[in-house]
Amino acid sequence: MSRRDFLKLGIGAFSALAVLEISGASLLFMKPRALEGEFGGTVNAGAVDSFPNGSVVEFPAGRFFLVRSLDGGFLALYQKCTHLGCTVSWEADNGHFFCPCHASSFDLHGDVENPPAPRALDTFPVAIVGGEVLVDTGQIHTRDAFATEQLVYA
Repeated sequence: MSRRDFLKLGIGAFSALAVLEISGASLLFMKPRALEGEFGGTVNAGAVDSFPNGSVVEFPAGRFFLVRSLDGGFLALYQKCTHLGCTVSWEADNGHFFCPCHASSFDLHGDVENPPAPRALDTFPVAIVGGEVLVDTGQIHTRDAFATEQLVYA
């Protein structure tokens, strides 16, 4: 084997290896991240008893608010406004969610109080497992209005 053939073979092998490494890294980069405890995965919100009736707790990493209704039911509301997608905030003094972009407001259960938002805030599935509240932020449920069947009880 000549020196030229040896160099061609070596460069070809290293090039093939580089293409494989770049392809593998690209696939890993494009893979969606659904980590436990973060948006896109399942978030353990905590023990059922740690949420008093009528409370609203924000989970920034999960991008949702966990609402415990006055009757004890749980509802996880996506913090994205249904009008243009701005982030809503909970105003405890006024007892509603407020969107700063166009002044839409929503009640405790996410129903529209003040348009231009066209419908209620979206929700995430809630499950009670072993006394812990689990919220699956990988599944967004759209809805027109609040219904009592959307609440999950311990």
